[in-house]
Amino acid sequence: MIEQDTIKLLRECDAGVKMGTGSIDDVLAHVSSDKMAKYLTACRDEHLKLGHEIEAALNRFSDDGKDPNPMAKTMSYLKTEMKLAMEDTDSTVADLMTDGCNMGVKSLNRYLNEYKAADETAKDICKRLINLEERLAIDLRQFL
Repeated sequence: MIEQDTIKLLRECDAGVKMGTGSIDDVLAHVSSDKMAKYLTACRDEHLKLGHEIEAALNRFSDDGKDPNPMAKTMSYLKTEMKLAMEDTDSTVADLMTDGCNMGVKSLNRYLNEYKAADETAKDICKRLINLEERLAIDLRQFL
């Protein structure tokens, strides 16, 4: 049970990291504020580091990880493109990213509660990913 919950939690974290980095990449070209670009780039870099850590942990279980849900990824991309087409501003980017961070935090907390038997390393990774998402949402408030 511990191993299965650990793998499942790590997979969800893997999908979350991929979704987060993809979302940041989708909006970075639309950002005009250097300060905001630095927040987003730093967060993406932290996600990538955590992603390597998740990949290494999953490799120990001979698991390939998990990609984000294709429907969720497509819907996120379309929402981003549509909103930015209507109003291409830093405020719009901050709004989109804050919504994404909040959804990520909610999902990751749900998985943390669902996979209670996961080992402490996996739980720690999940909590660090949650903290990254929460911190970015706070950092971006000034641009709303």
